[in-house]
Amino acid sequence: MKTRRDFLKLSTFGGLLPVTNFFAEQKAVTKPIVLSTWNFGLQANEAAWKILSNGGTALDAVEAGAKVPEGDPKETSVGLGGLPDRDGHVTLDACIMDEQGRCGSVAFLEHIVHPISVARMVMEKTPHVMLVGAGALKFALVNGFKKERLLTKESEKAWKEWTKKSAYKPIVNVENHDTIGIIALDVHGNLSGACTTSGLAYKMHGRVGDSPIIGAGLYVDNEIGAAAATGVGEEVIKIVGCHLVVELMRQGNTPEQACRLAVERIVKRNPAKAKEIQVGFLALNKNGESGAFCLQSGFNYAKYDSTGNSLIDSKFKI
Repeated sequence: MKTRRDFLKLSTFGGLLPVTNFFAEQKAVTKPIVLSTWNFGLQANEAAWKILSNGGTALDAVEAGAKVPEGDPKETSVGLGGLPDRDGHVTLDACIMDEQGRCGSVAFLEHIVHPISVARMVMEKTPHVMLVGAGALKFALVNGFKKERLLTKESEKAWKEWTKKSAYKPIVNVENHDTIGIIALDVHGNLSGACTTSGLAYKMHGRVGDSPIIGAGLYVDNEIGAAAATGVGEEVIKIVGCHLVVELMRQGNTPEQACRLAVERIVKRNPAKAKEIQVGFLALNKNGESGAFCLQSGFNYAKYDSTGNSLIDSKFKI
């Protein structure tokens, strides 16, 4: 026999559940939407939006967007025209991840203009996640990619000028560490992300940053959201930055709050170091809500949704 207390419990739960479901169902979802890091994100977004606005997948969109700065010789931190390492080699890192949790990555790759497409092929054609160096190049060539010279006259001139002193200290917000990170939500409600870079200018030969590392430079969880990172990759790797951002969103934080908490984690680990570098995070959740946060002022990102394509200045810690 049910007591009065039992009846009240049932009445309470019976009343709350429909209300909770009602608000969950009524919450507006912004889709499609695409976000990209830095100024060149505007052009990347344009390419991605052509796919998203026609019902295409987030995976196709982020790859198309990432290929724009990769193929632009004027962009010295991504792909063709990227500034070389201290030995004069242009080495590229990239990764891609889709709504199913599939991912592919290449690191320390030379001579290929579009490493993001090689990364996607690693994801789709191999049992592996990451290929590096000579192995990654061999895989690309066997699969139809063309071997090209990535060091442009302009980048070579800048490198030769650098060798006169060979001083190495990255300057905050100067384009020697500006990754293109791009994340998108398509009309089907699926998330994907991509990340590609030529890495720190004048780095040690063989250095790999966070950009090709799933969980550090990029992470996608189709239940929760996606995140991308930019800046000095060593600090992002140390906190597994993008996985951290997504997990913070899982705990109920907004995209901006999650990015801020990740940045604060970096500051807490090494306050002195944090004053000398830039790191920024960009995030997008399943409802199409977006946000960013960075260490220093100067980081911006591009957002393209039904209202248009715009450049937004990120909030910052220091």
